This record gives sequence, C-alpha cells and structure tokens, in this order.
Amino acid sequence: MITFAAQIRDQSMQNKKESSATRPRYKVLASISFSHFLNDMMQSLILAVYPMLKGEFNLSFVQIGLITLSYQLTASLLQPIVGTYTDKHHKPFSLVLGMTCTLAGILMLAFASSYPFLLMAAMMVGMGSSIFHPEAARVSRIASSGQFGLAQSIFQVGGNMGAAMGPLLAAWIVIPHTRTSVSWFSPVAFLAMIVLLQVGFWYRGRIASFRQAQQNAPHASSHFSRKKIILTIFILLLLVFSKNFYLSSLNSFYMFYLFHKFDVSMHQAQYMLFLFLFSVAVGTLIGGPIGDRIGRKRVIWFSILGVAPFTLMLPYANLFWTGVLTVIIGLILASAFPAILVFAQELLPGKFGMISGLFYGFSFGMGGLGAAVLGKLADNWGIDTVYYICAFLPLLGIFAVFLPNISDNIIKKK
Repeated sequence: MITFAAQIRDQSMQNKKESSATRPRYKVLASISFSHFLNDMMQSLILAVYPMLKGEFNLSFVQIGLITLSYQLTASLLQPIVGTYTDKHHKPFSLVLGMTCTLAGILMLAFASSYPFLLMAAMMVGMGSSIFHPEAARVSRIASSGQFGLAQSIFQVGGNMGAAMGPLLAAWIVIPHTRTSVSWFSPVAFLAMIVLLQVGFWYRGRIASFRQAQQNAPHASSHFSRKKIILTIFILLLLVFSKNFYLSSLNSFYMFYLFHKFDVSMHQAQYMLFLFLFSVAVGTLIGGPIGDRIGRKRVIWFSILGVAPFTLMLPYANLFWTGVLTVIIGLILASAFPAILVFAQELLPGKFGMISGLFYGFSFGMGGLGAAVLGKLADNWGIDTVYYICAFLPLLGIFAVFLPNISDNIIKKK
C-alpha cells in the first residue's frame, strides 16, 4: 500500500513537472515586459516633450519630425544587423547594454543646449532600442513554451504601456518644471538594468536548448518557393508600413492637431494622447493570443483593413468622437504587430534574430519616416491635411489576402 501510494505521488509530481514545462515562463515574460515598459516609458518622454522643445528651440514641424526620424532611423538600420549577429552569437547581457544607451540618450535630452544635440540624444535612444528589442524578443520566444503570439503580446504590451505613460509623466513632472527634470528618470534605467541582469542569467542557461529547438522546428521555407517567401515578407512589410505610418501621425502630431482644431489645453491633449497610447497597449495584448487561437492571417486581415472605416471618419469628428475614434483605432490597429511578427518568424524560424530585427527596425523606420514626411506636409498644407491623407493608409490591408496559410501548409505536408 505504501509503495502504491508512493507511486501515485511520484506520478502526480511528474505530471505537474510536465504540465509546468508546457506552460509559458510567466515570471520571465513579466520581467522582460516590465523592462520593456521602463525602456519605452523613458523613450516616450521624447515625444511627450515635443511641445516644450518646439517652443524652447523655436522648431518647425519638419524639425520635430526629424527628431523622431533620427531616433527611429537609427533603430531601424541597426536592429536587423544586431539581430543577424545575435542569431550566430547570442549575447544575453546585451540587454543591459541597450538600457545603458537609452539612459545616456535621456540624459542628453535633458541637458541638450542645441538642436543638433537633441538629434544626437534621439540617435542614442535609437541605438538602445536596436540592441534591446531583438534579444528581448528572443527571450520572450524562449519563455513562450509554444504560445508564441501570447509571449510576443506580453513582451510588447510592456513597451506600449510604457509609451502610454510618457504623456502622463510629462504632464505631471516635466511640464510643470523644466526640461532638465527628464533626468529624474535615471533611477528607472538602473532598475531596468538590475531586472535585465537577472533575465540575462536565465537566458544564458537556455541558449543551447533554444538553438536545438530552432533546428528541429518545421520550416515553412521548405514548403514554399523562394519567390513566395520574398513576396510574403514584402506584403508583411507593406502592412507594417501602413500601420506605422498612420500611427506616426498620432504619435507625433496628435497633440498639435488637438491644439489647432479644438483649442484644448496642453494637459487635456496629454491625457487624450495617453488614452490613445493605452488603447494601443490593450490592442497589442489581445492581438497575440487571438492569433494563437484563430490564426494570425485572420488577425492581420482584420486589424489593418478593419480599422479603415474609423480612420476615414476621424478628420470629420468633433472633440468627443475624436477621442473615441482614436481609442478604437489604437485598439484595432495595434493588434496586428504581434501576429505579423510571429507570422514572419514561422516563415523563417532559423533566422529569428534577423526577422525580429528586420520587422522591429522597419517598424521604427516607417514611424520615423512618417514623422518627417508628415511634418513637411503639416508645414506646407496644415495639420488637418495629415489626417485626411493618412485616413486611406489602412486600405492597404487588402493585400493580406495574398498571405499564405503557413500552419495549414506545413501540417498537410508533414
């Protein structure tokens, strides 16, 4: 009887171990998401203090857009390079280095004495992003236990929530004081470094098993022609372009649009920007798990094309409905990126770092290019024109119909 009871107990413990092995490592995902929150919270301070910078340095909309371009173009160009390098040479403690670059950029922003120095600060923050995102995305993949969309959403929602906090922190702390108060967020960077150091130790012990899992994963590339893969990547990048170019119009110029059209106060504009960014965070959180359940292609299709009616209505809305519509737009549009990223990773699973760097980098680059182009458009034709033109960008979502059904194809040919 004792032996039989011991066998039952041992079997129960074994079942618990197997069950826990198949569940995502939520502590690791929470840590990397929290670090992403702190990282993007500091980075979002750049966008949040644009009105202050515009007045202090007498900047045009083009110059405002160029600050965003400097930050996002640096991240765009470096991320694929970093991702490709770390595919072959994993650097678990590079996450700490990325946070160090972000800290340096924030301090430069706080004490910049000229416009070129502002651009250098933005580039330093971009460098921090280029180092942080590819490896952080890899950590979330390792900790996912197969629930890749969920893991990407948890990782990305931290960044989006951090970005949403930027306007509030600017309204509560930076705006009432001076620009140098941005430096008060330095301890936040040190906290993130401590968390990322612990993540790095966990990551270092799982590099070998991750490489083996990548080698054993079913490759969609063996079931599709090279031409089909290139076309699919191009379509996914086109969808990222439509998403991020539109989001750039709100990230960089939403407050100016509210000032111009509705004559709101700076604090009210900051709160409305926060609501939009918060909706982006919520959309990111739900996009990945839904993609795991119903298929990523369906999520991509709905989140890009499905937002078009709301973007087309936005330029004609009053203040109340402007707030409502931007929340709906952020919620729907943001759900696309986790699905797009995991879709691309499944297409070429052996090149995880390169794909992550490419899509994160392209996302940053399109956001920066959008800020510069739309800034020029706002200077020449008025801020309202930006939203009349950008309203049509989500219609590019129609190209999602050409995406292959990756999972179905692999299952059929296995």
